Amino acid sequence: MKKLLNLIYLPLLAIVLGGCEDFLTVESPDQSTSGNYWKSQEDALSGLSAAYSQLYYGGGWRFHENKFVFEPFREDIMDMGPGASGYGYMSSIYNFTFNMNSSVPATIWDYNYWGLSYSNQVIDKVSAMDDALFDTGMKGQIIAEARFMRGYYHMVLLLNWEKIIVREKYITSEGDIDQPLAERDYAWDFIVDDFKYAAGNLPMTRGAADKGRATSAAANAYLGYAYLTRAYEEPERKTEFLEQVVEVLKPENFKGYRLVSMDKWLGMFNGTNDNSEESLFEVQFSPATSGNAYYKHQLHYWVASSELGGWEGILPSTMLYEEFKKEGKIATTGGYDSRLYNTLWFKDEYFNGNPEKVWGYNYDEWFNGKDKPVFRKFIPVDEEGMKPSETSMNMMLMRYANVLLMRAEAYNELDHPELAKPLINEVRARADMPSMSGSSQQAVRAQIEHERIVEFALESFRFYDLRRWGKAKEALAAVGRTSFDPSRHNFFYVPQDELNSNGQIK
Repeated sequence: MKKLLNLIYLPLLAIVLGGCEDFLTVESPDQSTSGNYWKSQEDALSGLSAAYSQLYYGGGWRFHENKFVFEPFREDIMDMGPGASGYGYMSSIYNFTFNMNSSVPATIWDYNYWGLSYSNQVIDKVSAMDDALFDTGMKGQIIAEARFMRGYYHMVLLLNWEKIIVREKYITSEGDIDQPLAERDYAWDFIVDDFKYAAGNLPMTRGAADKGRATSAAANAYLGYAYLTRAYEEPERKTEFLEQVVEVLKPENFKGYRLVSMDKWLGMFNGTNDNSEESLFEVQFSPATSGNAYYKHQLHYWVASSELGGWEGILPSTMLYEEFKKEGKIATTGGYDSRLYNTLWFKDEYFNGNPEKVWGYNYDEWFNGKDKPVFRKFIPVDEEGMKPSETSMNMMLMRYANVLLMRAEAYNELDHPELAKPLINEVRARADMPSMSGSSQQAVRAQIEHERIVEFALESFRFYDLRRWGKAKEALAAVGRTSFDPSRHNFFYVPQDELNSNGQIK
């Protein structure tokens, strides 16, 4: 993926990103346009890199102010920190006072629709290119990758808006711009078709030079996530969709992937174990700046507490801390769940030199003896790593642990808790935890919720989980956030700019 990203440079971005509506393009004999650009395999790969580029939400400060506000700020396991509370556009997400003029949802809407435009352009232009211009199989693979990205961007939108505009093709005329909002089941069907196509036409794994690019395993993981979400949204088809989850998330669709060992778990979130054997899809950041490339972010400052030199934009909630500790010190290590020590720093002998410290100092020295749980996840491995204003550690989007827990959830909802338990226990064993107790469907359901909280904290799945289970209002109220109203806050409003400019939306 980093090799692919190095193909992006500013003149190309002007072609691919700025030329996505042919009717606005004025061709010049000394300039490339979307009409005359697509002449080689390298051109096609460069266009594909532009489709991936919207995963960055602009990079730099834009990445954390978008990605790490619109999702985690709606969760009960996160608190808004002082680094964010002074900004109205951020606090409106946390306090559920957002409306159709709110800037963060509008920005998320725009970036994902730009991603759709670039993906559709690749599909359209590469399909029309001569097969002889490509290495064997490469043309079809590029199209399949673009369809994966189109499915992904549509899915992000549909998870956050009740109805969206489905962009099925590359825009070549003014009449194609304004489109109505699609029915939700139609949008899901379109997403499912794209992920199915990608799963059937992409390799299962990638070589070292192409790490981070979409695979059939990633497509199947997101396909399973789509089916799981639909199983709850469309109860009349629940059994059908749950059976599809079990089918697409079967082990043979993920050969070459496995859970990393616990000593490498934190490395998936601090830059020391990027693109691991557990990673199915992650945003590829890079320190490279060739050709004016910009693949860095400031997430380390956003997440780090003020004591550690960060801005403290986001903090773990008391609920998250207590959820980690509620099973007690029953791990095979003699301590709490090993994911706790790798997700948070907190007041405990563990971080006071027995066996670890916080960047070479006791926890109590950093926090003056207070018990203030703060994130360790997405924080550099040492104090030196906090000094640069930007970092290039990757951002995980989907990993194999999620495949196991989604499959477990599907089995349990199909009334087969006995098939779900081994999958749950596989995830627990990695965290040095004993097998779960209880065998009923209700007990397994509760265990899945617990595991998803402690396994994926700060990975932005919690709000979607709560909404899927119909528990968002209850869970948020339990942590004092009583302003959440499912009828108004389950989804964002269509941005006002879209309403003003799109004559097909009433």
